[in-house]
Amino acid sequence: MAETGFKKWAITITVITASLLELIDTTIVNVAMPQIQGNLGATLEDIAWVVTGYAVANVIVLPMSGWLGGRFGRKTYFMASIILFTVSSFLCGNAANFDELVLFRILQGLAGGGLLSTAQSILLETWPREQVGTATALFGLGAVVGPTLGPTIGGYITDNYSWPWIFYVNIPVGIMAAFATYFFVKPTPKEPKGNPIDWWGIGLLAVAVGCLQTLLEKGESEDWFETTYIVVLAVAAVIGGLLFVWRELTTEHPIVNLNILRHRSFAIGMFTSFVLGFGLYGSMFVFPIFCQNLLGFTAQQSGMILLPGGLFTIVMMPFVGKMLQRGVPAQFMATVGMLLFFIFSWMLSNSTLVSGTGDFFWPLAIRGVGMALLFVPLTTLAIQDLQGKEIGQGTGLNNMSRQLGGSFGIAALTTLIHVRQGMHRNNLLVNINEYNTAFVNRFNGLVQNFVSKGYTLLDAKTAAYKAIEGMVTRQTVLLTYTDAYWVAGLIMLFSIPLLYLQKFKKNANVPTDVH
Repeated sequence: MAETGFKKWAITITVITASLLELIDTTIVNVAMPQIQGNLGATLEDIAWVVTGYAVANVIVLPMSGWLGGRFGRKTYFMASIILFTVSSFLCGNAANFDELVLFRILQGLAGGGLLSTAQSILLETWPREQVGTATALFGLGAVVGPTLGPTIGGYITDNYSWPWIFYVNIPVGIMAAFATYFFVKPTPKEPKGNPIDWWGIGLLAVAVGCLQTLLEKGESEDWFETTYIVVLAVAAVIGGLLFVWRELTTEHPIVNLNILRHRSFAIGMFTSFVLGFGLYGSMFVFPIFCQNLLGFTAQQSGMILLPGGLFTIVMMPFVGKMLQRGVPAQFMATVGMLLFFIFSWMLSNSTLVSGTGDFFWPLAIRGVGMALLFVPLTTLAIQDLQGKEIGQGTGLNNMSRQLGGSFGIAALTTLIHVRQGMHRNNLLVNINEYNTAFVNRFNGLVQNFVSKGYTLLDAKTAAYKAIEGMVTRQTVLLTYTDAYWVAGLIMLFSIPLLYLQKFKKNANVPTDVH
């Protein structure tokens, strides 16, 4: 039964706030890594597990969240997830050493995985059927804006306070969300306790998804399959995945109902959500590194550059929900969103070594509008045919697909940058020879400049070669980031035809969960 008036909005604000906690924490830690590393005495390789541990735990729980909500009652599970997330945040801030921090981040990730999909299911059940497009749009605010605002908030806290405060800020918000959940969210019936727990399914899911996520997080830094444990992870992910699918299709009480993939719109929606994650997380991983490592921006500057794009998304989301309600086909809006993301990627590919903060306003504004036009329609198309308990399972799998897409995006773009750097450097070095007039003129100009500053001719030539080496390195890095932007944009562009394989409804209503 849908809610109305004050209670509807109280529940909406509660679940969006709770999901924002989880989503912001996926990226807020990134800019504080150097501080944490120095404070806890961890190596650069070790400190990456602060992010990896959270991501692995999060993506393991996501597909199970529908089953857990049914097993313990959605309200109970949601409130328990908020409380565990809040307590884990306090423990992360109080961690005395690196091992403790990683352990508490894993706990935080396990709790966070229960927040996202459960919040979406509660929201879909709270709003009337005819207004569910608006509800999905409001939920999309957190899903799209959260990872974007994370670096901004993290940069500000890191620059002005100490790193534990990136965890402590969750505590008052978590307490308020828990109290609001207790008073406003209505309980749902639990599944009969006589049904056995699919322990094999849980174990195989943890192995398959956990190994895959760890592989994606650590593969590039470990030179992929040149490292033994990466090969072991890959084999375990494949075997565990196949056994998990077999188990869930043959057991009477599966932990993840894979039969919902019989709905063509949902099966295709899983892939389009994967593409969305690739673009959303991949671009937000590459862009801050590009700004800081190549253009010399600070962490806070990089975060602030992203803020206007997030604001454009916030402004657009309610309009997207209204357009869905008025019968604008979700395929049309998602198509425009993918085209805008491609335009954003194309504009960033034209960046130069002298690009300033103002040069990124319109590309990121276009991206912000595009993401608003993507999240809600893609979610609507994916779960439009699901009914009853399938909603909880579907939202969990759909969110997992988006998270995995983000991990694939980060891994793929990082590897692309690494591989293409060597190629671009070799291409540029070909032009550095005494037969190239442009090189000779630049070199002689640099030598004369250093001589005018008091250098001997020999020292001036040495300094000129070093200066040209620096130019080549910077130009090489710029070209590799250009490649990364093109790949992200083209993947989004080539995914447009998939939208029209999904069921075409002029006025697509997302079904609500019924018990």
